[in-house]
Amino acid sequence: MKIDVRYFASLREQLGIAELFEVAEGATVGQLRDLLMARSDVHAAALTRSRTIRCAVNKVLSLEDARLTDGAEVAFFPPVTGG
Repeated sequence: MKIDVRYFASLREQLGIAELFEVAEGATVGQLRDLLMARSDVHAAALTRSRTIRCAVNKVLSLEDARLTDGAEVAFFPPVTGG
C-alpha cells in the first residue's frame, strides 16, 4: 500500500514536507512510524518513541493502533504547533 506521509512544525524542519512510503497490507500507524524511524538516523531522532508525537490519518486524530488503507494520508506533528 502507498501511504502519503506528511510532517508539520518541527518535524517538517527535520524531515521535509512529505514523502511517499510503501507499507504492507493491514499496517498500523505505529508500524509505519517504526519503518520511518528505520529509514535514517534523522528519522529515528525526529520520530523517537521518547518524544510525544501526534498523528492523524486522513485528517482525523488517530492512535498508533489505527489501521492504514491504500492511499491514506498520515500526518505526524508535535502536540503543540504554531501558526
